[in-house]
Amino acid sequence: MTDLTSASAPHLREHDHVRGPEGAPVVVVYADFTCGPCALAALRLAQVPLRVVHRHLVLRRRDRRAEPVAIAAEAAARQGAFWAFHDALFSDQGRLDDPHLWQRCEALGLDVDAFELDRRDQALAARVAGETREALRAGAATTPLLILPDGTLQQGAPSAAMLAALGARAADS
Repeated sequence: MTDLTSASAPHLREHDHVRGPEGAPVVVVYADFTCGPCALAALRLAQVPLRVVHRHLVLRRRDRRAEPVAIAAEAAARQGAFWAFHDALFSDQGRLDDPHLWQRCEALGLDVDAFELDRRDQALAARVAGETREALRAGAATTPLLILPDGTLQQGAPSAAMLAALGARAADS
């Protein structure tokens, strides 16, 4: 993990995907569903009492599936299933083609036809592209990029020790 620079402390936006205890410190994660270290970061972040914001950082040069899978997650979000879809994608990164995405939708009780229509919505593609541009402007060279509660930028999967320290600080406040 690389400490890049400091930015302003993370802030939430109306359309952000957020989970974690209300009032907990906020960590913004720019991630790619085809990235192994992003899956590790998601797993580690789920174990500490932090408010986690997911934003997209699609690096197509690494995997051509990155952008379509990010858009698929946004399509699932339209049916209220972003985090369930997020977790399903990270738990089985080897199966990201359409038939497996449809299976995930069915397992989550989503309307597959609506999901497919939403995947073609240019507004979702624009959101993914916009969040990727933000991360690149912030200095992202790889995934994941985390903006910690104090505004520090970290690249790569956070260590369990670093997250435990953040969690302990959250518990003390």
